[in-house]
Formats: sequence, structure tokens, C-alpha cells
Amino acid sequence: MAPQSSTGAGAEAELPEYAGHYRLESTLGSGGMGVVHLARSTSGMKLAVKVVHAEFARDPEFRGRFRQEVAAARQVSGAFTASVVDADSEAERPWMATLFIPGPTLSEHVKRNGAMSPAALRRLMAGLAEALRDIHRVGVVHRDLKPSNVLLAEDGPKVIDFGISRPKNSELRTETGKLIGTPPFMAPEQFRRPREVGPAADVFALGSVMVHAATGRGPFDSDSPYVVAYQVVHDEPDMTGVPENLAPLVLRCLAKEPEDRPTPDELMRELRSVAASYDTQTFIPAQRTGDTERSWPPAGDAGRAAEAGHAVEAGHAADAGHAAETGRVAKAGRGRGRRLGRRAVLGAGAFGLAVVGALVSLPLLDAAGGSPRPAAPRTTSAAFSGWQTTPASGDSAPLCSHGTGRLLCATSGLVFALDPSDGHLLWRHPVGKGPRKGPPVLVGGLVQPSTGRGHRLEALDPASGKARWQRDVPEAGSAVYAGGMLLVRDAQGKVTGVDGATGDPRWSHRIPGHEVPYFATFTGDPLAYATSASTDGESTRLSVVDPRTGDVRSDARLDGTLEPFGATDGSVFLLSVDATHGDARAVVRYTPATGETRRVPLAVPLQQAHGAVRGNLAFLMGTGGSLVAVDVEARRQVWSLETGILRGSTPVVGDGYVYVTAPDGRLLAVDARRGKLAGQTPPRLGDRSDRVPASLPEPVLVRDRVYGSAPDGSVFAVNGRDPAAW
Repeated sequence: MAPQSSTGAGAEAELPEYAGHYRLESTLGSGGMGVVHLARSTSGMKLAVKVVHAEFARDPEFRGRFRQEVAAARQVSGAFTASVVDADSEAERPWMATLFIPGPTLSEHVKRNGAMSPAALRRLMAGLAEALRDIHRVGVVHRDLKPSNVLLAEDGPKVIDFGISRPKNSELRTETGKLIGTPPFMAPEQFRRPREVGPAADVFALGSVMVHAATGRGPFDSDSPYVVAYQVVHDEPDMTGVPENLAPLVLRCLAKEPEDRPTPDELMRELRSVAASYDTQTFIPAQRTGDTERSWPPAGDAGRAAEAGHAVEAGHAADAGHAAETGRVAKAGRGRGRRLGRRAVLGAGAFGLAVVGALVSLPLLDAAGGSPRPAAPRTTSAAFSGWQTTPASGDSAPLCSHGTGRLLCATSGLVFALDPSDGHLLWRHPVGKGPRKGPPVLVGGLVQPSTGRGHRLEALDPASGKARWQRDVPEAGSAVYAGGMLLVRDAQGKVTGVDGATGDPRWSHRIPGHEVPYFATFTGDPLAYATSASTDGESTRLSVVDPRTGDVRSDARLDGTLEPFGATDGSVFLLSVDATHGDARAVVRYTPATGETRRVPLAVPLQQAHGAVRGNLAFLMGTGGSLVAVDVEARRQVWSLETGILRGSTPVVGDGYVYVTAPDGRLLAVDARRGKLAGQTPPRLGDRSDRVPASLPEPVLVRDRVYGSAPDGSVFAVNGRDPAAW
């Protein structure tokens, strides 16, 4: 069957016959961003293929968003989403193929059949909580959970449409001032602080979705999205019609402050206590009876409902109409009703209120405030079999490095040293709370806890952890380490070189040609590299600075916006990035001694890329899970691997393997020659699996041993020679 024509005009009048090698049989629906078609694979498997509108295909910003959607959808388990089968974000008309899921959307189901029964509501809430746990644990925030993005399949609800999802710590410069989402199902912080939206926003949306499923309307109601936005931020939700045994838990999801909302794990635990007969492990749709208005899915409507569900995934064109329709339904059915206030929930005994603390305020010692948990028993085998320890309880991954025969690590509020052979705690030292910019490093023979903006510099004795000297960093300043020195920059761009061994200033002046220099330094390289991009992004000034004196050894202006990521054999390696979107498009090798510049384009641009260098090979990790190897001398890309993780740490390269840390605490080893996954450790998420780490720790490689750390606060060691045994 040939694809049907779109209802749109112009470029959409004639739709493509193929997406990749998939023949498009019919049109399921069209939305604001694209068209979803029914298609079949070569083996006959039904697929839903989203093809973006031609006008968006010409927009680089939209292509970046579509790449993000594909990457996000690929990371999440198919148990709770429509599994991605294939995609091409670089095609003339970008497309993505997912499994075709029989089942209506929640929006369609409520529209046709009315409010759900209490039992169906419990199953829905548990299924969505499981889905969000799965989504959040790979580092994704959906940001647009709503009834039209929930498919009611036979085995449970599926969350679809990751078009505006983001990694927790991502920042899209082009989104400033734009409202991203659907107002009736957006959290207060999406209106107030859109760049600070985290996993808790999805929990708020879940609460709104549950009110819609229980009543046919949302908890906040108006024909105007501006009024809805005001209500979301300031008013209490209307809970009229929500079953009394679910209302307190739903109301907790709708808390104004993110930290007051339960996590998906907490939701599932609470739901198990709602009814003794409730089984969170199975999902059995209601059988067709005389009361067909309450069946899920409606018998006989699976095909039509599935088409409606996949059609909605095409885009957000219907959002405004859906919001207006929700308002009309609410006006028809609200009545006088009642409102459950926040105090009623706080006083309800059916559900224990578990306040979620901010990540940086979590305790770092054990429950008694004493000694950390001990490491696993020391190995007695001649071959290194690895170890794991949790020297400081908490929900953030320690950042570690190696120096003076010790593993030096830092978390928020604590620096500590471990014995690399068995993980035994050697010492620990409290430091100011707040995020660490990086792991502790050895500068001038002393341990320097890496600092962020506005923190105090502190040098510690590597043997005891006791402070040798302290020095304040200027407000809004920063510090980097190179050549036994600390380069401290103030807000005006003036740089001071501080001796790492004594804490004494050695020089202080501006770096010629740089109003506010950004320094890059690399392990084993005694030099610092200052860069400043031109305002139009057409060129970058690169200065090689001697940290001991502050003198500029060489200075060059290179084409494009460039970011240094490695240095070896007298050359510095840089990423050439798109000045607007930040995508890496090429690897550049610059040799200051000769002035030679070699540029190698990437086959596919990488988002938020970072990399490492070994010889003439550059290894780059991008958001979305792509790990790429580039031979700069041969001017070619050697291989590319889809690792299956949404984000990865900066790669670390050893003899034969590339090591990367995943958001769930896994350590991945990739064959450096063939680009194949060689092994990975188990996830180490800890009790707070819904937390998304802001930064990922780099693995630490010392000879044939690899040291990693995880969100559960653990530090571990594995044998780098045998990744398959991890």
C-alpha cells in the first residue's frame, strides 16, 4: 500500500516511498515535527517509522534535537518504550524506525472510555514509575510525559516520544527563552528554571497524567496555556475524582518543589502498600465484559488505537488542541468537588513522607558518622582479581587519580586516599562542600583537591592527608594545574602562577591576546594551552604558556572554534566544533614548533564530545553513545562504535583498550584496534537509582589495572588485561 498524502501543504504533499530500506505502507498520522508511517521490515515485522518534515530537515538545530531523540530512545529498555530498530539522522529527511506497538494512547483511551477504574490506575501508575526509573537510570529526563505519549500495550504502559528529552546536565544554547513542553503536564521548574529541569519534573508530569487518567482532565485547568502555567507554579492541584487511596501519593508527585516529590523507586514501594491484592510484577488487561467502557485496551480497537498512538508520536502539533480539549472536559465534569491540600498529604498516615535531599547535602560518612565501610577482603591470588570498597557513603561517584603510589579521590565534602593494591583506606580529609571540578592531582609533590569557582585552594600531604597550605581563589575565578604550578584566573582574566609546593605566587599578569583565557592542561605535559575563540566563531587563538613563568612560548590563530583535548609528541589535538550548537565536526592536530595543522573531518558530527590521544590516534566520546577512533596521520576515521550508553566519561586509552565510565557506574572496555566491546562491569547505581550524575568520573589506568568509581559511592579495581572476565 502506497503511503497516503499528508494533510499539510507544499513540501509535505508527496511523502517519501522509502525511509532507508523500509517501504512506507501507509500514513499513521502527521504532527508538528514529522509524519509517522506504518512500515514492515524485510522479515515482515511491523514498524512505526517517523520521518521529519522537510522544513525541519533543513534546520541544523532541529537535526540536533532529532539526533538527541534517537540517542535517548536507544538507551532505554524496550520493556517500557517502543524499541528503536533503525534510524538515520543524517538522511535528507531524517527518520527513525521503532517497533509497532498495538494499543491506544492513554489520551485516546480516556477520550473513548472515560476515567479508569482504581485497579487500572494502580497498574498505570506502577508501570509509569517503572518506565521513569528505566529512563532516569540511563541519564535521560523525558520532559514531555503526557497522556498522548503513553501507549497502553497489553504488557503495560509504554512511554514514547523522546523528542525534547535531554541528559540531566545538558545545556542547549539555542533554547534560551523557549517554552519546551506541554503546559498542563509541565512541572513548576520548567516554567521558572527551564535549564535546571531534572528527573523530578517527570514525576510531576506522572502526577498530572494520573489525574487525567482518573478524571478525564488535568490537575490544572484553563483554555489559556498562560493561565495553566500560573496555576502550575502557584495553585494547588484539583484532585476531585482521584481515588482516595491514590490521591495522597499523586499529590506528593505534584509538589511544587522537586525535592519534595517521591522518586520512581519510592512510588513503586508505596504502591505495593495501597492494596494487598495489587501485583506490581504483572500487567493483565481487563477482559472484555458488558462494561466495555473500562477495558484496557478496548476490545476490537487495538489496530485503530495503535495507529492513533503512533500518530501522536509524530510531533506536538496537537498539543494546543489537546490542552483545550482537556479544559472543556474538566469544565463538564468538575462539579463542586473538593481539593486536597498539601497539609492533608503531610498528615496522611497511609504514605510515609520521604523527603529527597539535594545531592550535595547527602552525608559522606556512615550512619554513625564514624569509619567508612571496609573494603572487600584482600586478594591472596598471584593474579590480580580486583576489589571494591565504599570509603564514603553517598550518592555521587568519587573522582579519582593516581599519584605517589596512592589512589587519590574526592567527593563533595571529602578527599581521601586508597591503597591501589586492595582498596584499603589510608586517610581522608574534609574539604568544602560543593561539586568538584575534577579529581585531586599531585602538584609540587602535594595533593591538590581540584576546585570549582570561588573555592579555597588547599595542598595536602600525600602520606597523611594533612593540610600544608591554603589559599583563596578569587570570586568567580578558576584554577588549573600544570608543570608543578597552579594557574589561578580571576574574573577579569588576570592569571597568577602559584607554586604547588609552597603556595607562594610566582608571577601575575594577563596572557597577551586573551581577554579571558581558558586553559587546558594534560597529564604528563608540563605546558598549558590558552584558547580564546573569536566572537563570530571563525577562528581561535591558541597560546602555549609556560606555567613556571607565564611566558607565551608560541602563539597562533587557527581556523574555526577549537577546543583542546589532548597533547602528545609536541603536538596539541583540538576538536573543531560548530560555534552555534557545539557539535564536534573534525579533529585538528597542531604542531607549534613547525606551525603544521592537520584537520580530519568526522564522518558524523558528535554532540558534546570529549576525547583522549595516544600517538596519532584520537578517541572521541559523544553524547548518544558514539565512540570514535580517528587516525590523524592517515587522515581517516578508523572505526565508530555505538556503545549503548547515553553518555560516557572522557575516554582513557591503554595498551589495546579504551576505557569509559557509564552513568550507571559500569566500566566499559573497548578493543582499541577493532572498535568492539571487550567487556563491562555490572552497574553500581546504589539506593538512589533515579539520581542522574552531573559529571562522570574518568577511569584511572595504572599499568595493567583499571580503577573506576560509581554513583553508589564505591571505588573498584579490575584487571585491565582481561575485560571479558569483568
